[in-house]
Amino acid sequence: MRKRLLRSRSGEGYPMVIAVTLCLLMLFMVIAEYFRVNIIVQGVRDAVQQAVIATVNENYDDVYHSVREGYAAGWFPEGDGEWFESIDAGDIYGNLSYILGLTTDGEGYMKYAGNELEYTLSDLSVHISNNAIASGRSEGYLATATLHLEVPTRFAGRVLPPVSLNLQVRAKYIPKF
Repeated sequence: MRKRLLRSRSGEGYPMVIAVTLCLLMLFMVIAEYFRVNIIVQGVRDAVQQAVIATVNENYDDVYHSVREGYAAGWFPEGDGEWFESIDAGDIYGNLSYILGLTTDGEGYMKYAGNELEYTLSDLSVHISNNAIASGRSEGYLATATLHLEVPTRFAGRVLPPVSLNLQVRAKYIPKF
């Protein structure tokens, strides 16, 4: 049997070469799609991080009063000596639309590459934790944003079910002094 396989006949190796080439090509396509999805996820995560940091920085003006007292919190003094909480969740979708060039259909935000859908963002939730007034600790603002990302995948010219991820990004403001 071994001798028969190793015997050299003209043209017998072509089917095997074609099969190996096709397998390597399919493996390359799978690896390229994995890297495409990974690059999209990293880019979206970085953009969400930038938008959350911008939101935390927008809250800086309300932190100033309490920083002078020795702790960072979002409280604003009222004229009669009382304080009220002042937190702004910001416009993260607006920042993301500007950074990533998103369009919306009312349900979610999409990014198109030409006419093809590249990914979809939806279900944004933002939670900003604030220090208690007169807490004596400087924990600062902690903003947490959670977002649902769907990236359609393709293989051999066919659209497969999308990769669905929930991204969670945190940013924190702590006074330096």
